[in-house]
Amino acid sequence: MERPLTQHITFPPLDLRAYEAVGGYQSVRKALKDMAPGDITALLKESNMKGRGGAGFSTGMKWSFVPMNVSGPKYLVANADEMEPGTFKDRWLLEGNPHQLIEGMIVSAYAIQATESFVFLRWAYKVAAVEIHKAIKEAYAAGYLGKNILGTDFSLDMHLHTGVGRYMCGEETALLNSLEGKRATPRAKPPFPQVSGLFGKPTIVNNVETLCYIPHIINNGAAWFQSLSHTNDGGTKIYGVSGRVKKPGAWELPMGVTMRELIEEHAGGMQDGYKFRGVLPGGASTDFLVEEHMDIKMDFAGVAAAGSRLGTGTMVVLDDRTCPVGFVHNLEHFFAQESCGFCTPCREGLPWTEKLLLAIEQGEGREEDLAMLASHAKMMGPGNTFCALAPGAMEPLQSALKYFRDDFEQHIREKRCPYHA
Repeated sequence: MERPLTQHITFPPLDLRAYEAVGGYQSVRKALKDMAPGDITALLKESNMKGRGGAGFSTGMKWSFVPMNVSGPKYLVANADEMEPGTFKDRWLLEGNPHQLIEGMIVSAYAIQATESFVFLRWAYKVAAVEIHKAIKEAYAAGYLGKNILGTDFSLDMHLHTGVGRYMCGEETALLNSLEGKRATPRAKPPFPQVSGLFGKPTIVNNVETLCYIPHIINNGAAWFQSLSHTNDGGTKIYGVSGRVKKPGAWELPMGVTMRELIEEHAGGMQDGYKFRGVLPGGASTDFLVEEHMDIKMDFAGVAAAGSRLGTGTMVVLDDRTCPVGFVHNLEHFFAQESCGFCTPCREGLPWTEKLLLAIEQGEGREEDLAMLASHAKMMGPGNTFCALAPGAMEPLQSALKYFRDDFEQHIREKRCPYHA
């Protein structure tokens, strides 16, 4: 995490010997030999490390919910599914430095006293699968995994599990069901996975980026981690930008850089002939932000105050030559396909929303369709569905109706898409 990511990975990942040469696995030695499990959790709380998977919940607080006085196995799972449209940060970590993830998982597993761990990997990440498999094998051979790691009483096994490709597996309990060989549907909470997760045992599921920060916090301390940030949210963040910008890519930057800096400086601004209209700041399931929001801080509180979510921190830019209706229709088509079908609002509401948007885009929309779309956005909002898939799907829709309503009305009035004239 200390070396900023470039636009393209042009170097092979470090093998074990090279990774150790630059300080790799020192946090494992420090944690297992000098720290109690509770010390690690307390350090994570002090660092104000928040999960980088999208929810932004305190990592140390999450770990503290794991019961430490129970017998039987505990599990740690790295969520490497990364199916959120517009998001590619974890892929770069997985392909670029797999030993960093493994090191973070070993320390995290020790903190919660897990004896078995899994990397739940997106099926399409073929290169990552090869590199992770190789790195796990090297870690076993070096004594970082297996029985009595580094001569201590702590033992940990690690497995690579390739998913079959469902967006639903981004939800941690659906991921656990899939890992158990079941249909990827979410579970009722409580009980939460920290108490009853994989195979009914205490389980922590963390995002890849989250786990990759752990070794550096152990090695350098909470104050150091906090000092990297521009805001109260500790550390750095891997931000990404895609769309009609001059230099799409991902960059590791202090938490809380402004949206303007990301788009205009790091991404090089809009391509020639294109103007900025809006952006999904944290992947497809976040609300649009527009020009007036360009100077907000890209941290959890700053983006929330502007009416959206930081999410994965990977921005999808909408330009003035791309139809907002078609843009949102494409997203809702994806979400409708990815619904697990478990609850009625999501199963029935998302396909209906997608059909309404398609009709508007094809010039067959009616004025009352806009009220219907707004109603769907409300009825599938937070608290009305079993999990967060449908509420997330409604975020780009409800914000598009707010910021780009003239485009919707023009489609209906002219009975065509003006962008395809």
